[in-house]
Amino acid sequence: MLQVQFLRSNTFRWASAVAGLFATFVVILFGFIYFNIDGYLVARSDRLLETQAAFLASLPFEHGVHVIEDHLRLDDRGVQFAGLFDSSGKRLAGNLDQFPKDIAIGAPPQNVRVMQSSGGKSTDPLIRATARRLANGNVALVGRVVDETWEISHVVGEALALGLLPAFCLCLLAGAWLSLRAQRRVEEVNQRVQRIIAGDLRERLPHRDVDEPFSNLAVIVNGMLNEMETMINALAGVGNDIAHELRTPLTRARLILERGRSNATSLEQFQTAADKTVAGIDQALSIVTALLRLADIENSRRSAAFGDVAVPDLLRQVCDIYEPIAEDKEINLSVDIAGNLEVRGDRDLLFEAIVNLVDNAVKFTPEGGKVMIELAQAEQGAVVRITDTGPGIPRQETEAVLRRFYRSDKVRHTAGVGLGLNLVAAIVKLHGFRLMIHPGPGGCIEILCPDRRLDRAARTNAVSCAA
Repeated sequence: MLQVQFLRSNTFRWASAVAGLFATFVVILFGFIYFNIDGYLVARSDRLLETQAAFLASLPFEHGVHVIEDHLRLDDRGVQFAGLFDSSGKRLAGNLDQFPKDIAIGAPPQNVRVMQSSGGKSTDPLIRATARRLANGNVALVGRVVDETWEISHVVGEALALGLLPAFCLCLLAGAWLSLRAQRRVEEVNQRVQRIIAGDLRERLPHRDVDEPFSNLAVIVNGMLNEMETMINALAGVGNDIAHELRTPLTRARLILERGRSNATSLEQFQTAADKTVAGIDQALSIVTALLRLADIENSRRSAAFGDVAVPDLLRQVCDIYEPIAEDKEINLSVDIAGNLEVRGDRDLLFEAIVNLVDNAVKFTPEGGKVMIELAQAEQGAVVRITDTGPGIPRQETEAVLRRFYRSDKVRHTAGVGLGLNLVAAIVKLHGFRLMIHPGPGGCIEILCPDRRLDRAARTNAVSCAA
């Protein structure tokens, strides 16, 4: 079946079309060469005949006879014709029996059929000839058989038969081989894709370490499959984490309700159990709400509502909100704004990201510590920096803290579900910013933001240059 299908493949059809075009081009080229050489040889022969005829016409009769005889004697191929005739057409010398009736005396060389006696046999070959009248009234005629054109046509025919036909067949064979090769590779890819569809996520497309489109495409697809495998495994892990994180507060709420139903002896005790149950349910709902918000952000549904956001005003608002909380923990919360920064984004999402970072800083900074919110100038915009005097993030956990539900062993006693930094990373990615976590004691997290005004100025300059 594979051997039959390749005849209908596009590769074989294209190879056949190219072979046909190549053959047509070669035929046209050989025809052009043939006709040009034929015309050149005929023109050269005509010039030679006119020179010979003029030379004979300029000689005396006796010398002309000797020149004709010497000329014919030196003709080994038997293609030369010459004759000397009187005014009545009687042959005086040469190898022609009679003067051709169709030739015009004094005219340019032309094709005429002549009578020739050779070895007792009479022949009438077609030759190119011209005639000139002598001073004494006689007529000198010279001609030759122009058979080079037949030889050229024979050579051209042999070249086409021995060169073009094998080349055409070779092109078809090459097309068939390329078609079969492509079909085998496609079939192999199809088999591996079927295994991937069946659930074998570790399968990859075959490729070779060569610079060809198919291998380059396979490398790209394999990279995509790697990302998909990582994403699917991550989703599976997230599902397990969600189940684990929700099970804890729901189990606690259920136990509190059971104990309250069994042990509560007064309305106040039952209300206390109900309040603890509501708190557990609220914790579970906060996890679900955070996950839905992450999904909404990662799907970029909020990008359509982007606008210009003044970052200094945003930072001052966050500082005003958390200043009372910091005072309760005797933490010095300050804001330092250098310059003005305007970015394009969703103000509510950016506010939420800064709030999460400041909340973590205040939460993990011990009493008497410091938390600073800074806006510093950078080369292509500015940096929003949150620093504190807390324990910081260990170097080995700088990537892990961005995963969902990840909580370090040192902070498991602290309230939270492990989604804050993951939410911040999603918001930063949505806006095209960069999130940098500096490890070590004294936490420091930076958000690198391009300046909106620089983008507008660049676009304005580009429009001016185009104008």
